[in-house]
Amino acid sequence: MRYPLAICLVIPCVLAAPFAHGQGARSYPSKTIRTIVPFQPGGITDTLARLVAQRLGNTWGQTVVVENRPGGSANIGSELVARAVPDGYTLLWSGIANTVAPALYPKLPYDPVRDFVWITNLIKVPILIAVHPVLPVRNTRDLIALAKAKPGELLYGSSGIATSGHLGAELLMNMTGTRMIHVPYKGAAGTLVDVLSGQLSIYFGAIASPLPHVKAGRLRPLAVTTMARSPAAPDIPTLDEQGYKGFEFSTWYAISAPAGTPADIVGKLNNEIVRIVRQPDLRERLASEGSVVVADTSEEFTAFVKSEIARWGRVVKQAGIRAE
Repeated sequence: MRYPLAICLVIPCVLAAPFAHGQGARSYPSKTIRTIVPFQPGGITDTLARLVAQRLGNTWGQTVVVENRPGGSANIGSELVARAVPDGYTLLWSGIANTVAPALYPKLPYDPVRDFVWITNLIKVPILIAVHPVLPVRNTRDLIALAKAKPGELLYGSSGIATSGHLGAELLMNMTGTRMIHVPYKGAAGTLVDVLSGQLSIYFGAIASPLPHVKAGRLRPLAVTTMARSPAAPDIPTLDEQGYKGFEFSTWYAISAPAGTPADIVGKLNNEIVRIVRQPDLRERLASEGSVVVADTSEEFTAFVKSEIARWGRVVKQAGIRAE
């Protein structure tokens, strides 16, 4: 049987397409991978990025560069990756900031759903609520009672506007009908200095930084914001245990790529990064700092990101949060 010329030309292309698609994953990576941290060096995102990048590079025999591009509440680095060639060689160390940004910035230069493929959520970290020992509260119920007795008088600190500590506090105040005054800092270090000195009474933030001060008795812990207690501090109760049923919130650290990155390359990245963060020595190190390994699939993570965007849209609107 003889076929028209057009069909003869199309058939080889159709047959070659799956081969080419598979070849992408088999040959990847064949050069340096550039990963962007949209924050200053030294934070949790930066530390995690360097730990994973080193092991990823060792496994694949290619250099995995970690490049800090801070600014604009993570938007500068995020936009850079969103506009990059979607070939798996430019990746973003993502986080909660990317799902809060749509509610804070009406003219955001990227769309977190349309412009990214979400590879995996590596870890989650509970928020710790802690107070200076001079404050006359022993648990979260005491704190809420005091906040209701003194509406708008209690001051709490976080590492900045719309950071995880700030958002966690807003969720708690929404649930309890209380109002405390937010004092934003440029990072957790400044917040801790003022809470430890007694200039500020209440701390809301990721558990890693204040944990040594809790263990030394310089801070009084009230609660963690996850449903399960933190392995790093099993004596600290959850909010759910203290009567605030269903309260579940943690900050998270993840990796994503530009939209259009081939699915087989995304799958290869997911498989290897998940394997790395599940390694016993790394999992143990992360757990000692309060982190819990998530290591989900791209599909699971994408659904989570969409739910986070909706959640923080409501919180930002209700609280009237404005970008710095």
